[in-house]
Amino acid sequence: MSAAAQQLEQTPEEKNMVISSASADVRRRRAVAGAFVGTAIEWYDFFIFGTAAALVFGPVFYPDASPAVGVLASFATFWVGFLTRPIGGVLFGHLGDRVGRKKVLVTTLFLMGVGTTGVGLLPTYAQVGILAPALLVLLRSAQGLAVGGEWAGATLMATENATVSKRTSAGMWVQQGSPAGSILATLIFLLVGTLPTQQLMTWGWRVPFLLSAVLLVVGLFIRSKVEESEDFREAKQHHNVVRVPVVAVVRTAPGVVLFGIAASTLAISSAFFQNTFLLSWWTSELSRPRQEVLLLGLVMAIFQFIWQPIAARIASRIGRDQVMMLGATLSLVVTVPYFLAILSGNIWLVGTAMLVLVVGGASYYAMLASYLSAAFPPNVRYTGVALANGLCAMIIGGSTPLLAQAILGVAGPWGVATFFASLSTVTLVGLTGMRWILRRRTDPANAESTLTRTL
Repeated sequence: MSAAAQQLEQTPEEKNMVISSASADVRRRRAVAGAFVGTAIEWYDFFIFGTAAALVFGPVFYPDASPAVGVLASFATFWVGFLTRPIGGVLFGHLGDRVGRKKVLVTTLFLMGVGTTGVGLLPTYAQVGILAPALLVLLRSAQGLAVGGEWAGATLMATENATVSKRTSAGMWVQQGSPAGSILATLIFLLVGTLPTQQLMTWGWRVPFLLSAVLLVVGLFIRSKVEESEDFREAKQHHNVVRVPVVAVVRTAPGVVLFGIAASTLAISSAFFQNTFLLSWWTSELSRPRQEVLLLGLVMAIFQFIWQPIAARIASRIGRDQVMMLGATLSLVVTVPYFLAILSGNIWLVGTAMLVLVVGGASYYAMLASYLSAAFPPNVRYTGVALANGLCAMIIGGSTPLLAQAILGVAGPWGVATFFASLSTVTLVGLTGMRWILRRRTDPANAESTLTRTL
């Protein structure tokens, strides 16, 4: 029988089911696309700030400081964006758990885009004195507030609109936003990096920030097409909306938050170790060309973008927990060869070591979004995920370049290597704790009471 004949014989109920299924598929694809594009733009904004902090902000905004102190001041400004992330997580998590994911995600994307574009319009220290770095810190704070609510919301929008069997894959596409944003940011800085140093320091560095205005329009258009997540609509329909989500999270799931902070360590710190601290170290003390390390970072981001879907496939066969633990363990094991390669000054050895790091780190990172999302019940999930991720960013992620630079001055390269290894170790502790909690879940539909009993 032809497809057309079969369609004619369908009952009205069967036709409605087909239409409903097709509509659900469209909704899921839009949710994943909206989460991916928006997150890629947000990470582009964050990465260009980190790159500029390593290459430009010292002489532009802190010209009276010595080169070493200027780098530390730039990294401290960079950290400010992470200090405000937990505030953004609580604020936007509260709104996301009470009024919905979609409205909050449009707001966070707009706030991030305005903050980033504003950096590109800032006067320099030479023009307005101390007001210039003060305004830079203010705009960086706005970026931090936005990202504090963005990543968690994008994760929930993608995973909550997916079927249970597809949630790991949907979460992986949220994580694809990081390498995509890094690729775009690195490409732009590779282009402006070809300018003579004087032109780069006067106007060239502004171009990546001003481009954010164009990306903002694209991102807002795509996000406007995304529908509210199914889990939130169901919670609202059953009047299961918590009055003060952050209080409920702290009261019922403190262990999940603590282990979530630890489990997020490598994901947040490694990107800024490579893209910010290593970039500064490579171009200053190791005296390597900035284009060389930017190009290496671009290759790694492209490889990460390719590898993460492969890791998700592997996870579907052997389990998400196993892939995450193996990935974090590999990152720990390769620490010594990685630093030996850096100290050798051989770009090919560094590239090889970084490829192995990407295999380990990206395997773990690809799973993190769906892993954290599964740890909290729907009615406080936005706040819980944002709080765990935001606190980790504040304590560990944003401070990584600053701490690594300070350790380098006191204990040398192998002190930094010890610090880098500790990040993987803390992550493994967090993953072990999260796995212990998730394995105690006997009834996912009764997650909140299960959390209360287990913790």
